[in-house]
Amino acid sequence: MAATYTLDELATRFGLVVHGQGKHLISGVATLAKAQCQQLGFLANPHYRRELANSQAGAIVLRREDLPHWSGSALIARDPYSAFARIAALFEVTEGSQSGIHPSAVIAPDAVIDPAASIDAHVSVGARSRIQAGARIGPGCVIGEDCVVGPECTLVARVTLVCRVALGPRVRIHPGAVIGADGFGLAMHEGHWIKVPQLGGVSIGADCEIGANTTIDRGALDDTVLEEDVRLDNQIQIGHNVVIGAHTAMAGCVAVAGSTRIGRYCQIGGGAGISGHIEIADKVTVLAKSFVTHSILSATVVSSAIPARDAKAWRRSLAQLNRLGTDRGRSPRD
Repeated sequence: MAATYTLDELATRFGLVVHGQGKHLISGVATLAKAQCQQLGFLANPHYRRELANSQAGAIVLRREDLPHWSGSALIARDPYSAFARIAALFEVTEGSQSGIHPSAVIAPDAVIDPAASIDAHVSVGARSRIQAGARIGPGCVIGEDCVVGPECTLVARVTLVCRVALGPRVRIHPGAVIGADGFGLAMHEGHWIKVPQLGGVSIGADCEIGANTTIDRGALDDTVLEEDVRLDNQIQIGHNVVIGAHTAMAGCVAVAGSTRIGRYCQIGGGAGISGHIEIADKVTVLAKSFVTHSILSATVVSSAIPARDAKAWRRSLAQLNRLGTDRGRSPRD
């Protein structure tokens, strides 16, 4: 049976204020444009305020200053987006998994699997690795040697922990991610490359989430470290010996080169590149497509990307850029 909650129940549970019919039942969530009478919508971005007039939502989570634009019931929140996210989690339907080991799984004789863990089909667990209580290892995952999967972790499917990877409690890793592969360590010797052994591991703190096809290399000597509640989107590359501070979030396709330290509560936009052996302070925001080549030692917003614009306007700007610093506007090629 689908869960239902009154607005009064939701307000009490999440510390919100009810406006209108507190006994109104909510059985799901939706966008302003598609929500129906028993669904909850939300307004966080004023850009969507115009949709309030035609919304059929049973109630809306919004800020108090937006209340005059809505004639129905509401839940008033200081941060409607985070309030909506917490409420939406009540309606998320996930398939439960039974504890135990699937017959097709291959488990090393000295691996330790807690009886309350769940090991799905075609999983491989290597020597001396430990899977703790409540962990769910989805189909096709490979866990190498000397790994620890903490309590209540979820490896959704086809996740690879190569070796010496330690996951704290409640870590969630999406399909295709590879954690603990060799870092890109090379030394030139007599005209050819020799490989630098990668002897460290990867340490991932509690409540982190790692997106699909993201890769995190293990350290050369010390560990690569993600502190607690780090959130990585899909297709991100984290180089060896990187340290990422707690509560930092990165959008898709970010690349961080080795031995860089990123502070707490940073936000890194999609496609950004961060050079190696630099330091980024707490609460720095790096806008999408930026390239960070030097340390940032205080909280700030940085960008090196050039936003898209009309092609003719861009060509005029590029022509002006090429003339900067030249004699009488001549091109450096003249």
